[in-house]
Amino acid sequence: MAMATGTTDSDHNWQMAASAGINTISDTDVHNIVLSYLMHNCFKETAEAFLACTGMNQPVDYLVDMEKRKTILHSALEGNALKAIELAEQLVPNLLTDNKDLHFDLLSLHFIDLIRSQKINEALEFGQTKLTPFGDVHKYVEKLEDFVTLLAYEEPEKSPIFHLLSPEYRENVADNLNRAILAHGNLPGYSSMERLIQQTTVVRHFLHQELGKDGPPPFSLKAFLNN
Repeated sequence: MAMATGTTDSDHNWQMAASAGINTISDTDVHNIVLSYLMHNCFKETAEAFLACTGMNQPVDYLVDMEKRKTILHSALEGNALKAIELAEQLVPNLLTDNKDLHFDLLSLHFIDLIRSQKINEALEFGQTKLTPFGDVHKYVEKLEDFVTLLAYEEPEKSPIFHLLSPEYRENVADNLNRAILAHGNLPGYSSMERLIQQTTVVRHFLHQELGKDGPPPFSLKAFLNN
């Protein structure tokens, strides 16, 4: 059998050894992993089509409030953090009161969008009324200083802290919001697929450190997908 592009001899040997030593993964296991990912990320229509194709039972817990959760996450991702805050508080009262870090990050998204839109006066007013109170807590001070620094740049995208304006920053906040809502409903904060990748990465890293060149190389998602 030919090896896939990006897969080393060592990686291939360890894959063969692992395959020989574990039980075969059933279709049901694979279906559950895929469904978990779809439900976690609010792909409701795709999940319903997947359920219909596989004949699986609908997991009621995940379907509850999925549309509301989807609307909240889309609001955060599309630059309407205040709407996301409003809807999150309606869906899960006291969620942000109990999670100051998340509340701070969501407010920061709105502040950053005001700067991106060159609404400097609005950003200053919003920062003073909504963000400054967080300055009483030491862990927020450095980030507040970064936000203020953005105001000094005519083109904040070219500042040393441009990452705050990146889609990745916004996605990270939205992911944390999603996990917080799921946790409130006693649902997993990570999909099965994410947990598998996390566990595989840790195990392969540990084996690589312990066994050196005789062990498997560190986990590479790109190499895995090419296999």
